[in-house]
Amino acid sequence: MAIRDLIPWKREQLPVRREEQDLFLSFRQEMDRMFDEFFGVAANEGRALAPWGREWAGFDPSIDVVETDQEVKVTAELPGMDAKDVDVSISHNVLTLKGEKKDEHEEKREGYYRSERSYGSFQRSISLPSTVEADKAEAAFDKGILTVTFPKKAAEAGKKQIAVKAK
Repeated sequence: MAIRDLIPWKREQLPVRREEQDLFLSFRQEMDRMFDEFFGVAANEGRALAPWGREWAGFDPSIDVVETDQEVKVTAELPGMDAKDVDVSISHNVLTLKGEKKDEHEEKREGYYRSERSYGSFQRSISLPSTVEADKAEAAFDKGILTVTFPKKAAEAGKKQIAVKAK
């Protein structure tokens, strides 16, 4: 028996090289991802999408957190919402923003009727530094912008520098 008889394929039927497999595999994965985003579920986030990436349920407001020496300011963009639709709470230095957005639009004309409803809720939690004074927090809502401001505790007057001795 020749060594060639032990090879399970013939020279004309060589297997596909690893580089070619990777090329086709990555192409297929990218196509699957695009179809999932267009028709069904976003692969990374597991949420249902309408065609062209518009979310069916919920929304995720943009939030900015800015810290200065005197305060920590959290700003959330909540377009189309009112102050009564937003719940702001803090527990163990974690700020939680919750809300529900409801939008109904109805239009009637001769031979034409259109009605649209959209609902979505959100909840965002932001960890705050331990230096904030939660009991002195202030929240303001103006034209769809929620701003929550936390003053920082004053620096301790009894702070003492400890010298490090080398041995």
